[in-house]
Amino acid sequence: MANFRSKVAQRIILVGALVNFLLAVGKIILGYIGHSQGLIADGVHSVADLLSDALVLFASRIGSQQADIDHPYGHRRIETAATVFLAVILIITGGGIIAQAIYEFIHPTKPDVHGFTLWVALVSIIANEILFRYTLNASQKIRSELLRAHAWHHRSDAASSLVVLVGIAGGLMGFYYLDGIAAIIVGFMVIKMGWDLGWSSLRELVDTGVDSHTLQSIERTIAEVPGVKAMHLLRNRSMGGQVLIDVHVQVDPHITVSEGHYIATQVHQELLEAIDNIEDVTVHIDPEEDQESKAIVSLLSRTELLQLLNDKLGTLDAYRQHREIRLHYLRGKLTIEILLPINYIANVIEIQQTINAATAELTFINTVKLLFEAVEEKKANVS
Repeated sequence: MANFRSKVAQRIILVGALVNFLLAVGKIILGYIGHSQGLIADGVHSVADLLSDALVLFASRIGSQQADIDHPYGHRRIETAATVFLAVILIITGGGIIAQAIYEFIHPTKPDVHGFTLWVALVSIIANEILFRYTLNASQKIRSELLRAHAWHHRSDAASSLVVLVGIAGGLMGFYYLDGIAAIIVGFMVIKMGWDLGWSSLRELVDTGVDSHTLQSIERTIAEVPGVKAMHLLRNRSMGGQVLIDVHVQVDPHITVSEGHYIATQVHQELLEAIDNIEDVTVHIDPEEDQESKAIVSLLSRTELLQLLNDKLGTLDAYRQHREIRLHYLRGKLTIEILLPINYIANVIEIQQTINAATAELTFINTVKLLFEAVEEKKANVS
């Protein structure tokens, strides 16, 4: 599926790049011949679009590569770094367009704007509007935010050409300054495009989180998963338009490890289905608030504790027959559950008193609980 989406995106981008190349060459050459600053500026804008197409194509190919040893989270940040570079180029380009237009105002001439430049601007508007609808439709089919943003980029190009169209029309009617004003407006549009691309990419590079609305949706989705009692340390970051999430989920401290894993899997799946653009979710299961669990660091490990219990209870027949020992590290202390065969249940009070007396000096133990299990012995299959 990922390979199919990448191929579709690349085909759409290549079509847009071809159109932008033809528009760029046509507008710059015909703008020069027809004495239209605005059309030349729009041609430079199309060159910037061509660079943007190359960036998106590069991102689509490189970003879709699988993670490797050097890039365990994938290659999407390469797109982000390239976008910052492109943004700088766009801002410089826009500034150059504005500077040239201002120079023309300071040293005014009355260029003979040719009528055919009006038709060139009109063709540019129509071509970009077609690209917008074509790309937007494809983005909806493959659910690609990258393509959707690219589609609206084409719509902004149509708006740029519309400004040029008005400027050329003004020049043909004798209002020569309108063509220069159109060039300045297009220059600012190029700068804005560069700023928007650069700012969003810089925010991503410093791991800026998602917007508040998306964050609320993430929190609500996690809270609605059965078995989740609370959550904390919810963190997120973006990478190439995708979102990565880390969250600590608090569950009942007495459930099994496998049930805790099941709840974590449910949180992971629900987030992927409910929130767009989530690439990966890491869920840490907690039996209590992390602030409370910090005190357990100093407690004995299972190996150390079992050795201690063997020293204290090794002479107790019931303990030597235990089937399982479960440890609960909660609120800075240990709760121990000892699973015994059912035939010892008649002596439960005596066994409990013996264990309590043997472990009384171990202040880090909160309580020792006795559990009993009846296991039916399997009969040999005699054929």
